[in-house]
Amino acid sequence: MPSATCVSCQGQRPAALVRPKTSEPYCKVCFFEAFEREIHETIVKEQLFKPGETIAVAASGGKDSTVLAHVLKLLNERHSYGLKLVLLSIDEGITGYRDDSLETVKRNQQQYDLPLIILTYKELYGWSMDEIVKAVGRKNNCTFCGVFRRQALDRGAMKLSVNKIATGHNADDIAETILMNILRGDIARLKRCTSIITGDESDENEGSVIPRCKPLKYAYEKEIVLYAFYKRLDYFSTECLYSPNAYRGNIRTYIKDLERLRPSSIIDIIHSGEQVLVKQTAKMPVQR
Repeated sequence: MPSATCVSCQGQRPAALVRPKTSEPYCKVCFFEAFEREIHETIVKEQLFKPGETIAVAASGGKDSTVLAHVLKLLNERHSYGLKLVLLSIDEGITGYRDDSLETVKRNQQQYDLPLIILTYKELYGWSMDEIVKAVGRKNNCTFCGVFRRQALDRGAMKLSVNKIATGHNADDIAETILMNILRGDIARLKRCTSIITGDESDENEGSVIPRCKPLKYAYEKEIVLYAFYKRLDYFSTECLYSPNAYRGNIRTYIKDLERLRPSSIIDIIHSGEQVLVKQTAKMPVQR
């Protein structure tokens, strides 16, 4: 239970929560302001957007993409970014999961009054994920899905003629990817996985056609959940039926254990990954 008063407004309002990132008590109003301000500062510092750009928000209906769409719309209006925002969803064809989450995306489209396009694996590749899993089994099915999804997002972005794709990757996701690459001995990927923008002119190793950015790169997953909960945002919370078999799940459990011992672990891992210098002779990944 939080202490009696909020540290930010110095006791003007009672605390409603303890921020996972700082372990300090905050009232809801100050938490909203801090969360939104930090994302705005990330956008400005990293120069993620330019006035007049069209940005596709990769919308899955989950907490991350829902909060991303909400906050980007809010900040775009508050700070006059001059952006045109659209929602882009990919239907992998996972019965009992994606079909339900897309209903949430359609409600978000109405709630935020943003254009929406939905592309399916079936129409793009002739296969749904259910059919792929049936053919190859549950082992490594996330690898198929990841490759297909990246390409599908590019195709959708080209259809919408957007300048960038904004994804809902949060700090926990980045930290997990850093550790996965280290544990697999794939140090060459560290530079790209810590980049807040990939696929731009400076990223010669990225196979994507449209640049992608991560406005939530430094936002903790727990804080995203708290923000969505207290803002009463409409999102879908069921985990993908096939993801429990993914290697990432083991890393995620480890990260959560670290966070319980030391809340700053997630940001510490990200900052460590950002500081790693990769030799020019290191073999960089090539998309296949």
